[in-house]
Amino acid sequence: MKIAYILNTYPQPSQSFIRRELKGLERLGLSVDRIAMRRSDLPLKDPQDREELGRTSYVLEAGKVALLLSLLRALVGRPGTFAAAWKAAMGLAAVSPLGRVRHLIYLVEACHVLRLVQAGGVEHMHAHFGTNAAAVAMLVRVLGGPSYSFTVHGPEEFDAVHSLSLARKMEEAAFTVAVSSYGRSQLCRWLPHTAWSGVKVVHCGIDPEMFPEPGEMPDKGLRLVNIGRLSEQKGQLILMPVMSRVVGEVPEARLTLIGDGELRGALEAEISERGLGDHVTLAGWQAEDEVRDALAGCHALVLPSFAEGLPMVIMEAMAAGRPVISTYVAGIPELVQEGVTGWLVPAGDDAALAEAVLALEAMSAEERAALGRAGRARVLERHDMYREAEKLAGHFRAAVDRG
Repeated sequence: MKIAYILNTYPQPSQSFIRRELKGLERLGLSVDRIAMRRSDLPLKDPQDREELGRTSYVLEAGKVALLLSLLRALVGRPGTFAAAWKAAMGLAAVSPLGRVRHLIYLVEACHVLRLVQAGGVEHMHAHFGTNAAAVAMLVRVLGGPSYSFTVHGPEEFDAVHSLSLARKMEEAAFTVAVSSYGRSQLCRWLPHTAWSGVKVVHCGIDPEMFPEPGEMPDKGLRLVNIGRLSEQKGQLILMPVMSRVVGEVPEARLTLIGDGELRGALEAEISERGLGDHVTLAGWQAEDEVRDALAGCHALVLPSFAEGLPMVIMEAMAAGRPVISTYVAGIPELVQEGVTGWLVPAGDDAALAEAVLALEAMSAEERAALGRAGRARVLERHDMYREAEKLAGHFRAAVDRG
């Protein structure tokens, strides 16, 4: 079976879950074309991302002449379907703050993607995120291309259901994927109950081969790690008052934040103002093996998210045998179990978060290890990327069979 993944910007440092999904599908024997609108302007430190870069076709790099020829081919070849696609693009634009020009660009991109998937013998398309990639896939389908599906991660899509025309994209799709039961519930809100069966849960997965039996935690100090884009929704700023309190009671406590983003400047200012320079490190983006090394060298992952889907970093920490301290947000409680694999606190409650960190510090080495073992068993049971790829491949096959 030949599949095309339709993506906006790929690969990116924060998209290892897509790369893993593709690896799982290809191990099953599926052939997958990568088609992205543009390449990332972020540095790609991971060799696997650099390899994906070389395997991806970039629509906007085809050039104006090629894009215009694709547009004319679609217009002249099947004027009726082109008119339907034009109408669909304008329908999306009518409720979007991005306006008509942006959606006309999506239509042009769709015309070129149509040429690529037809030339490649693609039987089904899959997009990640309910944003412009899903819009392009939908327009390709209206233009006469193969069926499509897309994965919704949240939280951005849940915050912009109407402006993204998410319900229409789901109605036109062969099926829609949510990464958690919580995510599925949010999508079902915008569909008639008779269409709920078209919303599937396929978890993002970890590669168990990359997480052998974990080693022991550090025997001294308190080492915490936070991994993710430095952004409002990830809540890293709340870690600054938390660390101020923790350091007051545990002077040897250290926190490393792996990732980058728009809040880096604000975090640097907070670290300086609170005198946490010896206790908090902003490490920037790191390659996947460096992330695994950071997890191996810590006592726990701390993820104080305000809004989420179901974070990959929680799965990675649990697979590495490390407890997780996080928040009661979105799909996180489906994976992290209070008192069994870690701690869950109310989002935005720095006092509760600090208490959880101090509770971790007060534990014996064996108690911490027991949390880690329980987390590892749970994530390997629920988030093995090869089993999840089998689920997704089954949905692809069913969509192709239905035509």
